[in-house]
Amino acid sequence: MAEKTVLITGATGNLGRAVADVFLLEGARLALVASHRENLDRIYDGLSADHLRLAADLGDAKAAAGLVAEAERFFGRIDAVCALAGAFEMGGAVHEAAPALLDRMMKANVSTMTNVVRAAVPGMIDRRAGKIVTVGANAAQKGVAGMGAYTASKSTVMRLTEAMAGELRGRGINVNCVLPSTIDTPENRAAMPSVDPGKWVKPAELAAVIAFLCSDGASAMHGALVPVVGLS
Repeated sequence: MAEKTVLITGATGNLGRAVADVFLLEGARLALVASHRENLDRIYDGLSADHLRLAADLGDAKAAAGLVAEAERFFGRIDAVCALAGAFEMGGAVHEAAPALLDRMMKANVSTMTNVVRAAVPGMIDRRAGKIVTVGANAAQKGVAGMGAYTASKSTVMRLTEAMAGELRGRGINVNCVLPSTIDTPENRAAMPSVDPGKWVKPAELAAVIAFLCSDGASAMHGALVPVVGLS
């Protein structure tokens, strides 16, 4: 990935930081995207001027388009998009959950991805080259009681990934999706203290798979839903 440009959404999260670390080691140029600039400045303090830090509400299509345009002006092109931004909420029974829950999950997990992709794909089509990696969820391969809104949103990401792969595979663009199980983060350890985190997937392990899907080695992969589940 040396000298290639990678746009990473959700860059201040545990997974986003791990993915950024992999690409920095590989010599990529990074457009690091998050909701709050102060978090980007804190986490990536000291990062060279070869990279770009951008803050925006990716649930807003206009803001996402402006952010992508700024990255394209700065770097000249975007070679890969890692659409990592997302959120998780339990919700109780579907018939009891507030309508706003589904709206939040769809905005956080679907709109943040589609708004960025909508803005980035035209440039990839012009160059007949590009990689897009999305994040579904292993649990969302079927509906799960108490997680209806979350699994519905992640299932939507998976179906849209497959659709985009079919639409773009003849234009030099690869679109694939990772399906992690529980990720070993401090937040998940605090939320589930009785569960063995040794069985969870580590951010660095998931980041390595994402980096591979952005590489030339994955050029024959289109619409793959890749389980990354550790020992869980």
